[in-house]
Amino acid sequence: MVFSTPLFLFCFLTGILLIYYMVPRQARNAVLLCSSLLFYFWGERSYTVIMLLSTAIDYTHGLLVERCKARGNDRGARMAVAGSVIFNLALLFFFKYWDFLAQSLIDVGLPILPVLGIHLPIGISFYTFQTMSYTIDVYRGDARAQKNILNFGTFVTLFPQLIAGPIIKYKDLGEQIDARTCSVGRFASGVQIFLLGLSKKLLLANNIAELWDSYHAMTANELSVLGAWLGAIAYAFQIYFDFSGYSDMATGLGRMLGFEFLPNFNYPYISRSITDFWRRWHISLSSWLREYLYIPLGGNRCSKAKWIRNLLLVWAATGIWHGASWNFLLWGLYFFVLLLIEKLFLLRRLEQIPTPFAHLYTMLLVVISWVIFAIEDFSQLGGYLAVMFGFGGVPLYDAAFGYYLTSYGGVLFLCALCSTPLLRSAYSALGGKAQQAAGIVLEIAAMVLCTAYVVASTYNPFLYFRF
Repeated sequence: MVFSTPLFLFCFLTGILLIYYMVPRQARNAVLLCSSLLFYFWGERSYTVIMLLSTAIDYTHGLLVERCKARGNDRGARMAVAGSVIFNLALLFFFKYWDFLAQSLIDVGLPILPVLGIHLPIGISFYTFQTMSYTIDVYRGDARAQKNILNFGTFVTLFPQLIAGPIIKYKDLGEQIDARTCSVGRFASGVQIFLLGLSKKLLLANNIAELWDSYHAMTANELSVLGAWLGAIAYAFQIYFDFSGYSDMATGLGRMLGFEFLPNFNYPYISRSITDFWRRWHISLSSWLREYLYIPLGGNRCSKAKWIRNLLLVWAATGIWHGASWNFLLWGLYFFVLLLIEKLFLLRRLEQIPTPFAHLYTMLLVVISWVIFAIEDFSQLGGYLAVMFGFGGVPLYDAAFGYYLTSYGGVLFLCALCSTPLLRSAYSALGGKAQQAAGIVLEIAAMVLCTAYVVASTYNPFLYFRF
């Protein structure tokens, strides 16, 4: 069930909010658990059992870790953590990577594993990471084991962030699961954030996606240099407003229900280095991998060779986490190389040059990265990148470039503007009543436009649902 559909907005969400605020506070987690399971069952049917199994395994392992720690049995606690991690990684590997590995082996003449045609459960990359980090946090003493399985189930299945994040650590949400404050003010601000995310998705991401789809469908000899760059920039805007829009909607829904989620994006397209970009993009994934992979491997507090190894493993994991395809691994390794160069010597120089040049450097590399991310077929990927850099005798521009630039110029301008904090700064600069009036007008406009779009549009996918 997609957030930006009439079914979710006018039936599911409305009904759940009514029930949630009608029942006593102590029954609200039960309402959330049941509604979240219904939400997931709507799209996955029998695969809901997989999520329930993951919940049960990590709930029991969390209790086992705490019990072993209380008895001074550190070895038993470590074994319980290892059991949880192995189970979650095995679950993720089987459903996400088995067929990829089997087909890759077949392609090199090693038909060792059968291709099973396994359907990827929605959200498995997100909820396995969340439940896996829970037992680790209990072992570290960063969180207490949750005794109430209903409350733990609520954490795992919480529908606002269940299928596309952000990735939430139990230690950041555990206290709110047990008790949280709901108020009219918090609910109202949740509605505002949700409308912001819905507008990003429907009015920006979906519209600019049509431009990328047009260029993605072209062969290399049908492209021009500027046309290829225009398509790549369109995809860069699409994935940003699609994913950050979903994260905003999740944050808004969470706040309507009394939860506070940590931010997942912080205007990544104003970055002046690749290092800065990854402090601002998909913050929950970056922080998860840093805390549960990079630092346990030794981080940068080791020899230079081991530090480079740690960085390589983290970025290989970042790439392959996004999907079972070689282009995602290449995308992760691409960022590994860029970040290694920056950390070794380039970052200091970027901090010394004028901001526009540092920003241009960053955005050129980021746009190229999104082409690697978007195109899974390596021959098509190679052709598209070659055109971007003028190889293959292609023209600098053509009639199609002029047509698409004219047709989508307004949307491109809005995307560029909305990917900066300029509008937020202008809104914040308004005083008292002017800000309140502007807020009401913007909310009504967003509601009207989004409702019209939801009713009329048939193009409404979320990119990160497939990761």
